[in-house]
This record gives sequence, C-alpha cells and structure tokens, in this order.
Amino acid sequence: MKNNKLLAGLLPIMMVAGAANAAELYNKDGNKLDFSGQIEGNHYISDDKGEDGDNSFVRFGIRGETQVTEQIIGYGYYQTELTASSSENGDDNGSTTRYAFAGIKFGDAGSFDYGRNDGILYDIGGWTDVLPEFGGDSYQQTDVFMTQRAGNLATYRNKNFFGAVDGLDFAVQYQGRNDSGDRNKSDRNGDGWGMSTTYDLGMGLSVGAAYASSDRTYDQSQDHLGDRADGVSAGIKYDANDLYLAAIYGQTYNMNLYGDDFVANKTQNVELVAQYQFENGLQPSLAWVYSKGKDLGHDTGSKTYNSEELVNYIDVGANYHFNSNFTAKVDYKINMLDSSTFTEKAGISTDDIVSVAVVYQF
Repeated sequence: MKNNKLLAGLLPIMMVAGAANAAELYNKDGNKLDFSGQIEGNHYISDDKGEDGDNSFVRFGIRGETQVTEQIIGYGYYQTELTASSSENGDDNGSTTRYAFAGIKFGDAGSFDYGRNDGILYDIGGWTDVLPEFGGDSYQQTDVFMTQRAGNLATYRNKNFFGAVDGLDFAVQYQGRNDSGDRNKSDRNGDGWGMSTTYDLGMGLSVGAAYASSDRTYDQSQDHLGDRADGVSAGIKYDANDLYLAAIYGQTYNMNLYGDDFVANKTQNVELVAQYQFENGLQPSLAWVYSKGKDLGHDTGSKTYNSEELVNYIDVGANYHFNSNFTAKVDYKINMLDSSTFTEKAGISTDDIVSVAVVYQF
C-alpha cells in the first residue's frame, strides 16, 4: 500500500511526544527512588493485517540509587511493559521485562552493572532511534546479540576518560551465553564482547563508533553461515539550538534477522534523521532507514539471492507536547520496498504503516 492520499491528509495534524521527568518517591539519607510510567493509546493503520490494529501498552519503571561512600554509588533500574491490545483472556496479554540491571559507580573510575540492558552496538544505534513511533530497526533488534536490549550483559562505562578528557566516553561489554531451551533459536547467543566510544566535540556535535563480536550457538551455526556474529557501527549527531540531526552506518555479519527469522550473512545499514523542536511544542521528524543484505536465500528456497534490500522506508512524523506529561503523535512509515519473489519467500512486508497515538507519561 502506498498511502499518498492518507499522508496528505495526516500531515497537517501530525503532533509530537516529549519526555517527562520521573516522580520522586523517596530521597533521604543518600537513598533515592524514582518511579516513571507511560500509558500509550496507539493505533496502526496498514494493509498488512499483521500490523493493522491496536498497539496500546503501559510501561512502568523504578530507578534506585544509594550513596555507599562519598565516591561510591549503588544503583538499579527496572522497567516492564504491559500489553493493552489483547483480550483479558488472551495468550499474549502479559508483561515483558524491558530492563532489569544493578550496578555500582566508582567516581571518575567509571561504573559497572549487570543484567538486562542495552547492547553495546546500541550506543550508536540509539542516536537515530528517536522517531515518534518507528525507526531504529535497520540492524537494531531486541535479543539479537548486542544490537539492542538483551540479557546477561555485564557493562563497564567510563565518562570523560577517568575525568581527564571532557566529552570522551567509552564502554566495554561482555554478554554471557543465552542458550536455554525456553528461547527461540533467534533469541539465543554465545559468549560475546564489545566496546564503544563517543566524543562530544562541543557546540552540540558528537561522533562515535561501536564494535561487537559473539559466538553463535550450535543450532544457529547449522545454517553454515559461520560460527561468529560480528557488528560494527559509526555515527555522528548534532543536538543544539532545538535542532537534532543524526546519521549512522553499520555492518553486521551472521547477526541480523530478516523476514521470517532468516539470518543475513552480511548487512549494510544506513539511518538518517532530522528533527526540529518549535517553542509551541511541535517537533516535526523526517528520517530514512535502510538495510541491504548480501549472500541471502540460504533458507528461502533453492535460489541464493546475492544482494537484496531488507529494510527501506522514509519516515515522516511529528510529536506535540501539550505539556511535560501529555503528548500526541503521528508517524508515517512509507515503505519503499516493492513486492517480489524474494520478499514473498522471506516474509518481508512491503506495506506502509501509519501510527496515531496519545501518550500520558510521568
């Protein structure tokens, strides 16, 4: 579906979402506890019946901090999501743990935490994952190695390079093996590690890069693509004077999924985003998200596809702050992929999607 008429009708009413501060529950004797939440009524419009319909949800988060000594701080964070789009007796009407980690910070020496957190590649991938609804999905995938949210992550982070270089941050991450029987094949990983570095050049301009490498599990390696999964990304962003611009490029090997859980031998990924925040609360957003796969087709039939587009869409949307707690947003994902034998065999959608939502957050 190419929703050109629908796009023209929705553009005048596109509106923007903003961030709200968490509610402080407790702050005494060096101990702090904050509570945050988001209730979103969200509806998708698409010819793809798997996407069309209600996508409402609720999220709650708890962040705690305790002052152990003058230089040592302990902290923890938990966030869960509850679906609101299923019937009360539906099989998928449950909760999902998005984040759950705890750690300790040692002044300028850095911090260390363990649990369910963002993977190291998302240190750069998150720069463009700021669209009203869509975005951040060229190579960033949940529970796929260290590309986005994942479990069994031990992370060391250091800001300002031990306090010696303002703006120079780096991180090192280890991911333990996730290969239990209750996981899907695509949600598993072997032992892996990664690192990232970002540098704030000043005047709102930052650059960064990240790398990750992991063992693939025995079941994953049966596709004969290799025993390792690797990814690298680099990005640049500008965030000042109410203007946000970001661009990232990434490559992955034997890591990314496409369509019906097929694995790409190689992907080349580009994401570009531009947003501007007006004083009246309106924040238009324009983005392009692209991923090309190489050496595909090992599981999609007898034909091997050398080079195919896996993701290619232009995103036009906007958020609108009524105040710090209430937001409305519209996001239009204009799918640039054409239906073909490859997309049909792989199970890749080629339809447009429109998201319309109102959000209460604190």
